[in-house]
Amino acid sequence: MSIEKLTNEVRREQIARAALHLLATQGLNGLSMAALARSVGIVPSAIYRHFRNKEEVLDAVVDALRQRLLGNVRVVMEESDEPLDQLRRLLALHVRLILEHHSLPRMLFSGEIYAGHPERKARLLATIQAYLAEVAAIIRNGQAQERVRPEVSPETAAVLFLGVIQPSAILWHLSEGTFDAAKHVERAWPLFRQAIAVQ
Repeated sequence: MSIEKLTNEVRREQIARAALHLLATQGLNGLSMAALARSVGIVPSAIYRHFRNKEEVLDAVVDALRQRLLGNVRVVMEESDEPLDQLRRLLALHVRLILEHHSLPRMLFSGEIYAGHPERKARLLATIQAYLAEVAAIIRNGQAQERVRPEVSPETAAVLFLGVIQPSAILWHLSEGTFDAAKHVERAWPLFRQAIAVQ
C-alpha cells in the first residue's frame, strides 16, 4: 500500500470520527463540510478530496461504526479464550463506545440518518447483524466448551446481549448523560450470565 493511499485512509477515518462527534453534539443539522474541516484542522476544500458530499460522510460513519464494533470483538477474542469473559468484556467495550460517541443512539434510531437512503439503512442493519453474528459465535463456542447451557439459542442470546446495552444507552441519551449506563450494564451482567451459563 502506498504512503499516499494510507494517508488518505487515515484522513477519511479522522473525518468519519469527527462526523460522529458532530452528530453527537450538534445533530445532523450541525454536520457540515465546514464544521468537519474545522474539527479535523484542515481547510474545507480538503474535505472534498476524500468525500464528495455529506451523504458520503454519513456512509463513512456507518462504516466506522462497523469497524469499531467488530474491532471490539477482535479485542476480546485476543484478550481471553473463555467465552463468558469475552462477553463480559465486550459489554464493557460497547458501553465505552456509546459513552465516547453520544451520537450512536441517535444514529441508530433516527430516521434522519437514513431517510431516503435505503442502502444506508441496509448497511446499518447489516452492521448490527454482523455484530450479533459474532456474539452468537462466542455463545456457540461457550456451548462447545460446556460453559453455556446447550439449550440456549445463540442467536436469541445475542439479541438479549444487545438488549442489556441498548435500553441503558437510550436512557443515557435521553437523560443527557445523567443515567449511569455503565453502572446499569455492570449490574445487569450477572443476570445475563446466570441466564445462559452452565450452573
